[in-house]
Amino acid sequence: MTTSSTQGIKTVLHPVSDLAAAKAVYTALLGVPPQTDESYYVGFEAAGQHIGLVPAGGPQGMTSPVTYWHVPDIEAKLAEVTAAGATVTEKAHDVGGGRLVATVTDPDGNVLGLLQDR
Repeated sequence: MTTSSTQGIKTVLHPVSDLAAAKAVYTALLGVPPQTDESYYVGFEAAGQHIGLVPAGGPQGMTSPVTYWHVPDIEAKLAEVTAAGATVTEKAHDVGGGRLVATVTDPDGNVLGLLQDR
């Protein structure tokens, strides 16, 4: 049925209104300090997952958390999910270090993220 599998949800990004306050809460929740701590993004690695905090939803205007499904071939997965009825909201693009991300919406408007590390 599918030609490109997923490696599961390993990344969740949360839009936050107060980065410092959110960082304190997530540090306490996860029990580890952030690995990335910048004014535009704070990222944690915990239990094999990446949890990111994005001030004001970032340039993509996130209004709710977005889960990112890790895939071996982002273009193949985009083709599969759009053929099945999803709509691309953010085309695949490099966010640094060879990491590609994209988002789609399902027929109900839920945002789904795709992520490929090269």
